[in-house]
Amino acid sequence: MINKSHSILCFLALTLFLSTSLSAQEKGSVQWLTFEQLEDSLNTKPKKVLLDFYTDWCTYCRKMDRVVFTKANVIKKLNEDYYVVRFDAEMESDVEFGGTTFINDQVGKSRTPIHQIAQYLATRDNQFAPPTLVILDEQFNITARYFEYMDSKKLLQALE
Repeated sequence: MINKSHSILCFLALTLFLSTSLSAQEKGSVQWLTFEQLEDSLNTKPKKVLLDFYTDWCTYCRKMDRVVFTKANVIKKLNEDYYVVRFDAEMESDVEFGGTTFINDQVGKSRTPIHQIAQYLATRDNQFAPPTLVILDEQFNITARYFEYMDSKKLLQALE
């Protein structure tokens, strides 16, 4: 009987610890969404949107992840005022958004195949260069595009 009670208490303590840790972790990081989650969120509660287009090989993209998107003031601003989507511009999977299926039609045709979503939203002069940040208003209209690394100060200014 004591072993069973002890096991139950240990299980409950572990569960409580893990749920508290996950809650703290969620509050301490940017709440990234997928495009599918974004569509549901926009339908439920319209809010500004920040799209972060990156590639795996982009050094400045990784630096933004490590240095900028970990700052408490950036996390707070993004989580409170924006829906935030991180999108791999070279992703090969299809994405459903707004009743349309977007694909990466450059796979097998280009050394750096850029997904249709990145082509539509994150290019300048028909070229994609990461990192690219796109800010949209509550109606999903583009209000600004940034084709560069942005430190936390510059990003917070852009988000105002």
